[in-house]
Amino acid sequence: MYEEKIKKYIGTKELSVMDAMCMIDNNGKGLIYIVDENETLIGSLTDGDIRRWILREGNLSGTAEQMVFRNTKFLYEYQADKCMEFMEAEGITSVPIIDISKKIVDIRFKNEHSIIYTKERKNALKQIPVIVMAGGKGTRLYPYTKILPKPLIPIGDIPILERILVRFYEHGADEFYLTVNYKKEMIKSYFIEQCPPYTIHYVEETKPLGTAGSIRLIKKTFHTPVIITNCDTLIDMDYKKILAYHSESCNKMTIVSSLKNTAIPYGVLHSKEQGIITSMEEKPQLSYFINTGMYIINPEYLQWIPENAVFHMTDLANDMIHAGEQVGMYPISEKSFLDMGEFEEMKKMEERINSGVVD
Repeated sequence: MYEEKIKKYIGTKELSVMDAMCMIDNNGKGLIYIVDENETLIGSLTDGDIRRWILREGNLSGTAEQMVFRNTKFLYEYQADKCMEFMEAEGITSVPIIDISKKIVDIRFKNEHSIIYTKERKNALKQIPVIVMAGGKGTRLYPYTKILPKPLIPIGDIPILERILVRFYEHGADEFYLTVNYKKEMIKSYFIEQCPPYTIHYVEETKPLGTAGSIRLIKKTFHTPVIITNCDTLIDMDYKKILAYHSESCNKMTIVSSLKNTAIPYGVLHSKEQGIITSMEEKPQLSYFINTGMYIINPEYLQWIPENAVFHMTDLANDMIHAGEQVGMYPISEKSFLDMGEFEEMKKMEERINSGVVD
């Protein structure tokens, strides 16, 4: 039996995709170590390993044994005092300590103050334009939005829109295009007072044009992939990896998707002709990939958006798919997607940010 403190970092080879992702989400370290029926170390499994499996196989039916990285670095018990130097030399952030039979007896993590997150800016999104769709009324958040536009509703003590812009800015983005309509003067006034270190161009609708229609109001011609995102979702991921995947996969559009689990709170009946029941399933759990509202698109396809017409990003994606253009997805875990579109989700987002899970 493993010590209590390391159980949450160890999974069996039979773990499903869903269970493995849940373990990785819950332990907050970005990985788990996989063992066999004898509790012998097989390898490690990260959210990146799972993502690559899903993209390659196109389904959620895999097991940890199929997805595991088998060349995992480890140390024996007698080497444990060298673990910090070992992690530094190997460029890793954790290492399992094993006994002579290769059973995990401990797991050491690199000093968290020196890794994972830094306020220093990265350059991944330098020269990449970011369009934020911030013109909606936010009717699902009424009566909050009777007073404030949805982009300025605070999550913690910072408006959601500012959190989104800061996250992109930390990854190197300097230029933002905000499509605005409802209470747009409040949004403009807020950022004038803040004097942010990045440039904001306001794209003003005179009438609602949907989530994509207002993009045609932007007069600038772009020459790099463009990031388009909703103003009420925060993606807690490395944007460099998302952008690199878009380019490497030769997608014309990439939609960032999140795993979503939905539990049916009833027993489900399966039947055939004449109402004959063939089987019963008690409270099944359904899993889907949902659209997070963040897109990376090659700039020439923005011309597919009709002028002065209500048009949505999903309309553009469907048009591209029907025309045979490659539209792909970049899957992320459920906990990497924070949504404030409805009251309950907004509360969850605030709880996560207040707890320090997301900066």
